Amino acid sequence: MKQRILTAIVASALFIPLVIVGGLPFTIAVYIIATIGLYELLRMRDLHLFSIEGFLTWATLVVLLMPAAWERNVFQALGYTKIEMTFAVVLILLTYTVIVKNRFTFDHAAFSILGALYVGIGFYYLIETRLYGIEYVVYALLVIWTTDSGAYFVGRKIGKRKLWPEISPNKTIEGFVGGIISAVVFAIVFQYFYSIASTYTILIAVTIVASIVGQMGDLVESALKRHYAVKDSGKLLPGHGGILDRFDSLLFVLPLLHFLHFVG
Repeated sequence: MKQRILTAIVASALFIPLVIVGGLPFTIAVYIIATIGLYELLRMRDLHLFSIEGFLTWATLVVLLMPAAWERNVFQALGYTKIEMTFAVVLILLTYTVIVKNRFTFDHAAFSILGALYVGIGFYYLIETRLYGIEYVVYALLVIWTTDSGAYFVGRKIGKRKLWPEISPNKTIEGFVGGIISAVVFAIVFQYFYSIASTYTILIAVTIVASIVGQMGDLVESALKRHYAVKDSGKLLPGHGGILDRFDSLLFVLPLLHFLHFVG
């Protein structure tokens, strides 16, 4: 527990100032974090980032992460869209399976592209959310952290019924509900001091959905690790695991807030 707390303090001391500063430094930091996340993901499938296929996958990530303001300048000059560029990489990767005589297979190519989408879309919306307003990044982080904390403490105190034992044996239904309630309470407090929603009804509804989706994001990564027999996605954050272990919920929550038009 001491190791987890120390790592959390150090990581927060590095990450939070970048969130506050925003702009180019924050965008560069997100690119670095997302690259590490992609490296962790590829490694689960015994793929290497420092390879031809790894570079092509990373190139897809770079394109997906590109902020809308950059996208207009870059892609207008090239005459292509993000989707077209992604399709181009898909075709190149599939062609590469033939060149290397299935050492890199169709399954590998599918995993690589889906991995780039999984990591890229979530972190893209982190960049876009910060450009829209720091308060929404703080809100998203608040929902995720309070959900995790509420689920942990309620689950330990009164948790009896397993939520999804095949995926995450320690999670309980009581903890799942406790996490939602905790997120709603802290979101209401946040709204009192800094209004981000037009009404409390909207705030509560969005927070409930965000808390549920955030917990699903955590379960998705747990299912991924269980399938590939990996305990943690990485070792970058002692006591916490890797980048994906810490950002799994955020990768789901931030796109959701945009899809619900809560942000943007």
